[in-house]
Amino acid sequence: MQRGNMPDRTLIDDYRRNGVIVVPGLLSSLELQDVRRRIEGYQGDRLKDLPAGDFTLEPDGKTVRNLWRMEQHDPFFLEFAGQSRFLDLVGPLVNGEPVLVGVETFNKPALVGSAVPPHQDNAYFCQSPADVLTVWIAIDPATPENGAVEYLLGSHGGLRPHRPSGVKGNSIGLVETPRDEFPRFLGTIDAGDALIHHAQTIHFSSSNRSPDSRLSLILVYRGKHTATDADLKERYVNAFRMTNA
Repeated sequence: MQRGNMPDRTLIDDYRRNGVIVVPGLLSSLELQDVRRRIEGYQGDRLKDLPAGDFTLEPDGKTVRNLWRMEQHDPFFLEFAGQSRFLDLVGPLVNGEPVLVGVETFNKPALVGSAVPPHQDNAYFCQSPADVLTVWIAIDPATPENGAVEYLLGSHGGLRPHRPSGVKGNSIGLVETPRDEFPRFLGTIDAGDALIHHAQTIHFSSSNRSPDSRLSLILVYRGKHTATDADLKERYVNAFRMTNA
């Protein structure tokens, strides 16, 4: 990094070319401890009062898979995502003033964490232009055994057809996954590191049958200049209804 929290030119170029970059040491050990404590408290204190659409459980019906829209329910996460160091980091990558879309978790709990089907995030975010990204912060180390995210490098050139997946928490997935068209990158990172990926970079992850949790905190930002595409939104809403009926 250089110029405070602004990404350097190499990082920006890597992001434009590959659609995903690694940012080592985004959180300190003390910040990690605090964020983990806040997530655990959120699940313990607020889960019973959350709207049904603001969390997802694993197929066992009791273990949390995802938390959604956390910034709407806890001011800590709104303030955390609004830090200037994050906004400065993502601004050049979304080609303008960054706006927070949401704060989420992908818990991938030990032994029961479910797989994520291949998809592109903009099939969910439905923004045009697709100047949207995800800051994927590892709260636990992400390993091959516990379901690290896998990316297809350079696959962010356009939005491909999606269809209902039947997976709660990931209600739509790609109709066809072009696994042989692009180099593959497994995002194995340490706790406190982050992956930043473009909203149209194809990615997926395997289930977690290991004894180790793979908790991550997700910050989603878009450029202020983007707008919701009505057709994409309708497709997403229909797929969500079919999956969660």
